[in-house]
Amino acid sequence: MKKFTVLLIIVGVMVLPVGCSQKKNTVTAVKATENTLKTETLDIFAMDTYMNIKYFTDKDSDCSQKLQNEIEYLESIFSVTAENSDISAINHNTGKFTAVSDDTMSLVERAVEISEITEGSLDITVYPILKEWGFTTGNYKIPTQKTLNDLRQNTGYQNIALEDNKIKIPENFAIDLGAVAKGYTGDKLCDIFRKENITSALINLGGNVQTVGTKPDGSLWNVALKNPIDTEKEVCVVSLSDKAMITSGGYERYFIGEDGKQYWHILDPKTGYPSDKGLLSVTIIGEDGTLCDALSTALFVMGEEKAKIFASAHNEIAVILINSHMEIFITENLKDHIQMLNDFRCQIIA
Repeated sequence: MKKFTVLLIIVGVMVLPVGCSQKKNTVTAVKATENTLKTETLDIFAMDTYMNIKYFTDKDSDCSQKLQNEIEYLESIFSVTAENSDISAINHNTGKFTAVSDDTMSLVERAVEISEITEGSLDITVYPILKEWGFTTGNYKIPTQKTLNDLRQNTGYQNIALEDNKIKIPENFAIDLGAVAKGYTGDKLCDIFRKENITSALINLGGNVQTVGTKPDGSLWNVALKNPIDTEKEVCVVSLSDKAMITSGGYERYFIGEDGKQYWHILDPKTGYPSDKGLLSVTIIGEDGTLCDALSTALFVMGEEKAKIFASAHNEIAVILINSHMEIFITENLKDHIQMLNDFRCQIIA
């Protein structure tokens, strides 16, 4: 499922402007004002979004190039549109097993596992329905009920077959890793930093934020969450270290239909329609970026009540839910790490 996450403002650090339309791959380095650390910044357009990576180091290295190489490699195998990607190969070889890379195999396996624990709220086989709505092309339309019923016959994560490093889907199926690819990419970039002994880094993959360690002065990274109704404002700031913070919302990519209604890109696999169960945004915080990325979509699809039940049962993640009444709910494990802004208040999920 193609997912466009909510853009987060990183408090106290540089954010790549998103108004530019050209691809931009640059690496810059400037002297830090404290100690002997250098500030290294990688700006790159990939996976259909602008990415900014900032880290601090006391040595010369080719880490920025390694990060860029990893991003470009993962995009080349995960892209649903690139002709030579693993995903394209699977989608064009339906009914037969297709050999794939270790990364593709690992990510598809994770997606299927998370689909199981979320009872199908995450499903990477809804890509044909997403295309029918026009969210992959910009040619938006409201499909007929018959069309959606027909397309839903060719979806279902349970039909993905995994064998060694080979994947098979039935005829007329197609998969897309848009709901999990950036979270997985963030995890892989964190692995590079650890191998390079870099202990202070901030990764912003188009709103998917992951942190390595703390800031150079030992303070936590502060990440602000936007107001889903008035995106010029923020609702809270979360303090992080060695965590991912990933948000999904129905207001970042949508269209207004001829009926005057708003339709967004996060689809409910069980209906084929945009999920509309009382939530405006879902934010997941945890150590596993892949899991956070997937669950931000899955809990949005679940809706407010089921999302609360799921969040309260899984202590390995922290959760922020904003419903259609602009009520904010958080898990108890987040209460000492969040600061509410602009007179907003939060309630603890029981």
